[in-house]
Amino acid sequence: MSIAPPPSASFDFPPEILYDICAQVHAAGLPPIESSLDPVIPCEGIPTGHPSAVPPANWSEGDSRHALANCCLVNHAWYEAAKPWLWHRLEVRLPRTWLSLVEQLAWNLDEESVDNVMEKSFKAAADVVMSSAASEVEKEETRRLRESFFEIDNATNLDVPEDPISIDMLSPMSSRDPSPRRLRPKSKSPARWKIVRSISDAIQTALDERSLGLYVPSPKDPLPGRYVRHLDFNHFRTIGMRRSVEEGVNSRFVTGDRVQAVLKELPNLTAFGATEYMDGALTLPVLNELFLRGAPSGERGRQSRGRNLMEGEDIEEEEKERRRECKDLEAVDFTGCISAVFVNAFTEFVQTHLLAPEVESSEEDNAVRPSRAVRAAVLFEPVSFPGMRRLGMRGVKSILPRFLGPFVLAFPHLTHLDLSGTRITSEILDTLGTSETLRLKSLALARCIKLSSESIRKFLVDSPVTSELTELNLYGDMTYVSPLTEIDLHLIMTESVALTSGNLVYLDMSSAPFTKEILAAAKPFPKLRSLGLSHIPRLELKPIAQFVKQKAANVEILTLINTSPELDRQTPRQTSLSLHADLVRPLCTPPFHFSLTSAAPPKPAPTRLRIVELSKAMLSNLGSGAGAWRIIRSKGGRGWYVDTGCAWEAKDGGAILHRDLPHDHPFRVEMVKLSDANGNVSSGVGWHARKMEVLHGYGMLGREDGLYGAVSFAYQG
Repeated sequence: MSIAPPPSASFDFPPEILYDICAQVHAAGLPPIESSLDPVIPCEGIPTGHPSAVPPANWSEGDSRHALANCCLVNHAWYEAAKPWLWHRLEVRLPRTWLSLVEQLAWNLDEESVDNVMEKSFKAAADVVMSSAASEVEKEETRRLRESFFEIDNATNLDVPEDPISIDMLSPMSSRDPSPRRLRPKSKSPARWKIVRSISDAIQTALDERSLGLYVPSPKDPLPGRYVRHLDFNHFRTIGMRRSVEEGVNSRFVTGDRVQAVLKELPNLTAFGATEYMDGALTLPVLNELFLRGAPSGERGRQSRGRNLMEGEDIEEEEKERRRECKDLEAVDFTGCISAVFVNAFTEFVQTHLLAPEVESSEEDNAVRPSRAVRAAVLFEPVSFPGMRRLGMRGVKSILPRFLGPFVLAFPHLTHLDLSGTRITSEILDTLGTSETLRLKSLALARCIKLSSESIRKFLVDSPVTSELTELNLYGDMTYVSPLTEIDLHLIMTESVALTSGNLVYLDMSSAPFTKEILAAAKPFPKLRSLGLSHIPRLELKPIAQFVKQKAANVEILTLINTSPELDRQTPRQTSLSLHADLVRPLCTPPFHFSLTSAAPPKPAPTRLRIVELSKAMLSNLGSGAGAWRIIRSKGGRGWYVDTGCAWEAKDGGAILHRDLPHDHPFRVEMVKLSDANGNVSSGVGWHARKMEVLHGYGMLGREDGLYGAVSFAYQG
């Protein structure tokens, strides 16, 4: 008869099982590929993995990290399994947090730590052999073995860090003294990685020579930088710290040296996000460290022709080896980066690595023999970044077209591209459309004033680059009106593969010259979930409702800011009646059903429309709403008319859109709270994003908070 172990007994599981459990905990905090489009609300329940609002589709990131942190407290095995996932994603929020992160990853690197790792590894290997020695002769042989370890190590001529520099020489300048701890020498990560990899080889070689048959595993790198895959400054800001202007200029927390030092310690980094609050730290060395890693760092050791990218920066061979072993960057977001430091560094980066050197020689010299500059220009081969998949440049309006074009064209395998608010020209778009390898999934060209109607039409109709689009953002407003003409718009809606294949889930054509004839000629959009038709003052409301009902019945979000004369050019009473009579009631109300005999369920509403974005004036005319329809305002100037009684719910292994939820339903309660807040909400509250989510790859339907969330949902532009 077996006796059950007490509840407090612990079981030992293989490390692989513990690692997989922690991986599932981390995955529970990631939103599903198809989201519910609603803000995340505090709700209990097991994550469903479906686009449901209640129960939640996923845990919040805080819940996931809290669970992983608790796993670390169980025992050492759980700690080793959960640690990689806790470091998987780093979001810099507070200045002191950033300084602690720098201290942990890069600037707290003690040179003696390498010696400690070597000494401990050698001592551990010798102690194992010593413990197995039975006689004095074997013990004497073991002592000789320990001495041979250091002899072999000296023979390898490793680049061991020198002794620490004097503290007086390490004192930071008075203008750069924000950190309470002293700065240490710059990271010696290449030497440390080489040493850590070589220790096991040296020990194993010594053991093999004596045929002891003992395997010594490779010592672990004590720093956690190898676990980091994601680093962004989305939530970082210094507002409210009561710092003077001089302190903000001369005593910055996020500096180029610190960012570069941290990036050197992140060999597996694949996503990086920057904002306007720290773009002064995006210097040329930082850009080199971001982009010249993996495949671009010398073509995996193959010498490229012309002015080699490594020659221009005079990078040591050790640096090339280290970068070559790093992973390629897959996603980068430079939203709102417009500082002079970033613009100058960006310009120099493009001139050094992507543009051929300028030739300045006389005609006589060219007639006799080509000069060195001419030969360099002929043999020049620009750098390519094949690993990059997602690029966000929204609002980077200070970059000139002659530098923006070569930079964008250097990414041959992009799937997500956001160039909204930049100086992209028709020539750049035409060249982009000739790419043979580019196949975009998500494209944003909102408020690009230098694009022509013809270039957009060619790019969407004739180019295979846009044939697989699922998200398209061509937003324009009354300030930056869409350049499309009626003829080109008609061709795009009827002949573009992206708009006729039925695969679009997000479409914003605000300020485009739509007419009821163009809407009638458009093809169906069976998968479309979010539609933007704002700033079209001459388009009437009934053709819009007919288009949604007949060709886009699955649309859940519709934007109508300053659209239709019935909404913004009539009295408040008439505008409210027109909205409900011509849009809400025909599209969102289920048909009348009455039966005394059959128990058939009621028929659903003709469409899934549940959220309408309107102008401030129109929202004021609606008062407090009608029935379940309430007004929810963002942190900025946007606002939506929302059916609070309609939400996605998980059911039978999937998700169903339910209307007429009870008043005590968790989703409806939270939506009412957001409505009562009157704009005093977080930056992540809103619908129909204006910014593409780049770092995780969720595109225009992705949900963000922080500074990225403010750009997505708070601001009108």
